[in-house]
Amino acid sequence: MRKIPLIILLVAAGIFLFGWIVMLLWNATLPSLTGAEEISFWQATGLLVLSKILFGGFRGGWGGRHHWKNGWQEKWSRMSEEEKAKFREKCKSFFPGKPMEKRENE
Repeated sequence: MRKIPLIILLVAAGIFLFGWIVMLLWNATLPSLTGAEEISFWQATGLLVLSKILFGGFRGGWGGRHHWKNGWQEKWSRMSEEEKAKFREKCKSFFPGKPMEKRENE
């Protein structure tokens, strides 16, 4: 329970810091390059949140986007050669004309 105020403070400081950095970068580059207007801190923070929603999602963790990949790699390593061949044949029916290349580390 004692860590909750610290976490809230760190999140708020991070939002403030990144919003301030986005504002400074925007105002230092885009008005002179493109003629765009300068933006306020709150507009920069809004852009930061919007870019997180559009490009980053809210899955959490540094490797959250590739968690499915680790599961497939583990499953693939446990498959026998016959199961791998069967899987490749199934993939060929879904993706005709695109040969599945065999990886060297199989």
